Amino acid sequence: MIGKLTGTLGDKNPPQVLVDCNGVGYEVDVPMSTFYNLPGLGEKVTLLTHLVVREDAQLLYGFGSAGEREAFRLLIKISGVGPRTALSVLSGMSVADIAQAVTAQDAGRLVKVPGIGKKTAERLLLELKGKFGADLGAGATGAGGDAQADILQALVALGYSDKEAAASLKVLPKDVGVSEGIKLALKALNK
Repeated sequence: MIGKLTGTLGDKNPPQVLVDCNGVGYEVDVPMSTFYNLPGLGEKVTLLTHLVVREDAQLLYGFGSAGEREAFRLLIKISGVGPRTALSVLSGMSVADIAQAVTAQDAGRLVKVPGIGKKTAERLLLELKGKFGADLGAGATGAGGDAQADILQALVALGYSDKEAAASLKVLPKDVGVSEGIKLALKALNK
């Protein structure tokens, strides 16, 4: 119903912000990743939104990117995961991190998020498998994100830890292809 808000940032009180749209103030809950990228008070802001209508409330959630909003929508479709838990996941991990965790089926990364236990993390991984990954992860990493994400996934699949794989990506040229990037990353890891 309400898909986007553009207005003046009236107040910041984590995790809630107030967006003044021509005299109407909307209270919007945002993940911390969006909160940290907001402009100063009184400046213009645009948020993509998701409206949740419950029996006792109508809640508006805002996101700085389409990838965050799509991830939120995928998360709340999972049984036992409500909007607050989804917001917590997006506050604790970037969309790319969630995509990598789902691809690698790494419950340990999700368990680090407050409010996510081992069973919930395993349910998230199971239900998001195949739905969450390349599309959302690449959008979050920006230009060259497709190749970087594919290289990272290949290195993790070969048995390298996330830290080792991520460190090897830093030495690669930005415009490197997947196959060449994997070769260069393996050379860097074997030194």
